[in-house]
Amino acid sequence: MDKSIADLGKMRGTAAAYIAIARLDHSTKHIFIVPGVILAYLLRGIHSTSLVSSITLGLIVAICIASANYVINEWFDRDFDKFHPTKSQRAAVKTQLSGTIIFLEWTGLVVVGLACAFAASKITLLVACIFTLQGIIYNLPRIRAKDKAYLDVVSESVNNPLRLMIGWAMVDPTTLPPSSIILTYWAGGAFLMAAKRLSEFREITASHGRALLEQYRASFAGYSEISLTVSCFVYALITSFFLAIFLIKYRVEYLLTVPVLIALFGHYLALSMEPDSAAQRPEKLFKERALIALVGLLAVAFLLATYVDIPALDIFTGQRYIGLE
Repeated sequence: MDKSIADLGKMRGTAAAYIAIARLDHSTKHIFIVPGVILAYLLRGIHSTSLVSSITLGLIVAICIASANYVINEWFDRDFDKFHPTKSQRAAVKTQLSGTIIFLEWTGLVVVGLACAFAASKITLLVACIFTLQGIIYNLPRIRAKDKAYLDVVSESVNNPLRLMIGWAMVDPTTLPPSSIILTYWAGGAFLMAAKRLSEFREITASHGRALLEQYRASFAGYSEISLTVSCFVYALITSFFLAIFLIKYRVEYLLTVPVLIALFGHYLALSMEPDSAAQRPEKLFKERALIALVGLLAVAFLLATYVDIPALDIFTGQRYIGLE
């Protein structure tokens, strides 16, 4: 009865509300596609018959499938987001939306995304199908991976390598990226998601208490501040492990980027521990000047390592022993 009364008090959903839940403003996250494009070009060369068409279709695929996942995310989270200090202002919480329209919106976005993926390449279609399935596994009741500690991070962060593969397929739809860089992207995404949860845990627990935090997301019942911090270190170490494999196998000069990457990971972890951290809202990270400066430095280091040969670094590609006599 109380829920019905509360629902009656909501404003009826408008077209703007249905557009809002697709979170088109989160399209900045598709920046993770760019390294896929660059790596494919450097390692494989252009194998696409029409690069402009391939890039255009790939971007539409990423935006449509991601937005479809956001639509069901907000719909199925509406009874939980009301406990969050800021997410309680989302359209699905504040307005009375129609489940039928939500389903049609999700279906429309998925159909457009898969149609463009089909037109792009077989690899893009495969990735788009996995991307769609990830949204279902992560959000739908009974499955709802987001409610299970650690599985929530692992299942959400798979979006990162999927974006990498979309970018790669734009340039070379005949192969997939090396497994080492796919796993690097996955573990790196897990680090970002764990840091986001660490930030939420610290802030909401301090301001509203642990009980409300667990009402917002059941997975937090399986976390503590210590376990989340440790998980960030573990994901960062896994990222470094697979990244080292990729760097040494494909171009040893890329080892020059590692110090910058370490600084980037350290800065992001520190950022997640700040009050009202931007780590809770990744789409706003472009406003963090120090973070953007490190990303810029990383880009410069990557370009330098791409075009400058450093024979001295070959020492890291073979067995070497330090002689004592």
